[in-house]
Amino acid sequence: MIQAIGLTSNPRKELPPAVDDVSFEARPGRVTALLGAPGAGKTTTLRLMLELQRGRGITYFRGRPLHRIAHPSREVGVLLSEVPGHPARTIRGQLGMVCAAVGVPIRRVDEVIEVVGLVSLCDERLGTLSRGMDRRLGLACALLSDPHALVLDDPAGGLSVTEGRWLHEILRAHAAHGGTVLFSTDDPKEAARTADRVITLEGGRLVADQEAADFARTRLRPRVAVRSPHAARLGALLAKEARAAQRSVEVVREDGNRLSVYGSTCADIGETAFRHGILVHQLADETGDMGPHATLPAEGLASATVVTSALLTSASATSTSTDDADAPMDDAPMDDASTEDASTEDASTEDAPTTDEPVTAVAATGAHTPDEPGPTAESRTRAAASPGARDLPQLPPPIAVRQALSPLRPLRYELRRATGVGTGYLTAITVLVSSALLSVLLARIGHTPQPRLLAAWPRDCPLPPAALGAGLLGALAFGEEFRHPALAADRGTVPRRLGLLAAKLLVASVTALALAVLTVGCDLEMLYLVYGRDLAGVPADWLSLSASWIGLTVGCAWAGVLAAGIFRSTTAGLAAVLAVPVVVVPLVQKTLAGPSVRKAAGFSERLRELLLMQWPFGGARYIAAGARLVAQPVGGALMLSLTALLCAYLLTTLRSRVR
Repeated sequence: MIQAIGLTSNPRKELPPAVDDVSFEARPGRVTALLGAPGAGKTTTLRLMLELQRGRGITYFRGRPLHRIAHPSREVGVLLSEVPGHPARTIRGQLGMVCAAVGVPIRRVDEVIEVVGLVSLCDERLGTLSRGMDRRLGLACALLSDPHALVLDDPAGGLSVTEGRWLHEILRAHAAHGGTVLFSTDDPKEAARTADRVITLEGGRLVADQEAADFARTRLRPRVAVRSPHAARLGALLAKEARAAQRSVEVVREDGNRLSVYGSTCADIGETAFRHGILVHQLADETGDMGPHATLPAEGLASATVVTSALLTSASATSTSTDDADAPMDDAPMDDASTEDASTEDASTEDAPTTDEPVTAVAATGAHTPDEPGPTAESRTRAAASPGARDLPQLPPPIAVRQALSPLRPLRYELRRATGVGTGYLTAITVLVSSALLSVLLARIGHTPQPRLLAAWPRDCPLPPAALGAGLLGALAFGEEFRHPALAADRGTVPRRLGLLAAKLLVASVTALALAVLTVGCDLEMLYLVYGRDLAGVPADWLSLSASWIGLTVGCAWAGVLAAGIFRSTTAGLAAVLAVPVVVVPLVQKTLAGPSVRKAAGFSERLRELLLMQWPFGGARYIAAGARLVAQPVGGALMLSLTALLCAYLLTTLRSRVR
């Protein structure tokens, strides 16, 4: 069950809140429609329910608010907009990423694809999907974790009649298995045809909460649609015959040559047109919308549940005005328990007729009659600050937009993200080809040491192609998350949890290591093919050179990941990688070029004395080699940059959590 209580959005400058005191229930095993014209507050209501927008109120999903649920995606399936996946990613790849994010087995992908009818299109890319196929994919993402509740914003918008009917059958099947379905729409006929209960919003307020049968009887009205080049003449004849026969027939002139006839039938209208020789292009039965202010018939008022409000009761008891004195009031006191129980019941928000007796009750859902608008957020605040505020109900709790949760399987998620599109493969191929060609060119020119030939690193270039490629792949790890947010599209942000960061750094490290090894191997093979064995030898100090080379590529990849996560852009991540040799290295060189009074002689011996024992496996030698790498200008600059970026990332993460 979904219970929304007192949902109110924050005021917008001088404008009233988009949603004001909306309360309703969506019961399990039933389909509930949230109906309203564009701008009525449907999307804002759903966003407040899902804690995606700041405001006031609380929403319970099977008795718990969303932020109290350990795994919200397993409780609520959400579809608020189009699927924000990478255009080059396939349907199967997108669903595989979502599987890793919500922590369900990969076999669930095949099951959901079959349910939504995308078996033949599972290898299609997201950028080529039509509106209907995109909606099917969004529904598949919502159903992937087998949630109890489905919350969908205008799911049938832009779909054909056939696709819309299919979608409604899926929603009905989910409700038949005990699930709760809540969807928004602006089509009254769709709401009456699909839903079991219809909740109507107008101007951000709840104006009706009805069963579908009552909604169809009180809101929808049968009519006959007529199109004719002589619409005006036909309308006059129909009205004249209705007056002569003393029948209640209403003829409404629509745009162009269209008429809407209420209270008649296609047969009667066709006979009238035939008798007078009037050409008719269309004659069809339709269902017209009477608007949200349609009143209940007298026999339907008995089903309305009216709950006495403690606010009005206490206010009436203390009022001294002449109007209140003339109005008969019930002197029986209401105990606290009954008041509390009454305030939590579902009340019908149908418009009650005007009677001679004063109305001293309002619906607990916050609905108000059209002639007497309900209190706004500002008026409720003033009332709470009044001397009698202790007797009034408190305002609903504030809604805080919390940070999106990290994927439950971050490493699996990152691997599927990195391998799901061809950007990484294309970048690696470009790096290998450019490195091989550059190494051959540098060998032809001469005056280049062999280590730089193997790395394809000219002296005038800030970084070799392999380091630039590793930095670009690292920047894409977070840059694509912000450009195509698959984890928190509706929140406008990306999780900054340390688990996701560690997974991205690990995958970036493995990718950079593989790229560094492949680059050296390709360059060595290319030099051997072109120039023979003279330039294909292995340097004597290959171990230290290999460590330096791997450290450079991995460091550039990490710098790209951290910078892209901080500045939320792939371009910023790559710019941070280039800033290391262009800006930071000259500063470090200038610092180290100054006079030094002392030197770090005997560093390895003091390391050996640190634990008063011998380092196993010659560990002191490797630590001393690592210290020498850091002491180099490029190594020191890269270490300094990584430290600064990591501190900045942790600072932004902590600041977002504090907010």
